[in-house]
Amino acid sequence: MPDIRLIALDLDGTLLDSEKRLSERNRAALERAAAKGLHIVPTTGRFFGMMPEAIRTLPFVRYAITVNGAQVYDRETDSALARAEIPVATAIAAMEVLDGFDCIYDCYQESWGWMTEAMQRKAERYAPDAHYLKMIREFRRPVPELKAHLAAKGSDVQKVMLFARDAADLPAIRAALAARFPELVLTQSTRLTQSTRNNIEINHALAHKGEAMRRLAEALGFGLPACMAFGDGLNDLTMVRDAGLGVAMANAAPEVLAAAKHVTLSNDEDGVAAAIEKFVLG
Repeated sequence: MPDIRLIALDLDGTLLDSEKRLSERNRAALERAAAKGLHIVPTTGRFFGMMPEAIRTLPFVRYAITVNGAQVYDRETDSALARAEIPVATAIAAMEVLDGFDCIYDCYQESWGWMTEAMQRKAERYAPDAHYLKMIREFRRPVPELKAHLAAKGSDVQKVMLFARDAADLPAIRAALAARFPELVLTQSTRLTQSTRNNIEINHALAHKGEAMRRLAEALGFGLPACMAFGDGLNDLTMVRDAGLGVAMANAAPEVLAAAKHVTLSNDEDGVAAAIEKFVLG
């Protein structure tokens, strides 16, 4: 087994149970690993301030991979150690393409969510899933018109997320975006319920968890073989595949299960703790 120095952990469906809770067993395993000198690194599609408080306040967490790898955040210095963001002009041009379809969209810029006010008001018709609707209402700051807001601020964009009114429109939306912006990556939600099949996330090609984990490991003085990564969804695939010890949850997507070197228990059975106890603390 490799000498593990960093543990990267997806949150929803992995470290957190189905009720979005951090179990005592999982927390204790992470604390014991941190006491041995390992870096404990949450990885998420959210920005740092949007992560659950139970994760944000863990005293042994310094670094986090956020926005699907668009940023490696250093909590101690309140700064980005690495970025892979969409140039603002590209983000605006992509939104102009989306304006030709029956969809709503928002984005992350400067580690906060932004959305055209009129789109936010009608979000329930496009994003009926309670999880996403809560995020849109609580973590998107409404502005009169998003493209104008981005142009005025001038900062690059960490992620664009869209919801189509009808999931049948997604192939046409994908085709239109891919034809214009081959440098962007289009992924569907990893929470594939009937009410989230109409969602696409747009990231920079280098904004993925595997690349962010590599950049963080190298900044800390070691490489991917010294990393242990846990995940369940498609946005976890690159870090599970690239880590020295990639661990899939029992509830993971088939692609993640196939890429993993080890399969642990599900997120509702403290699978993270079980694997850390076996490979790090045993």
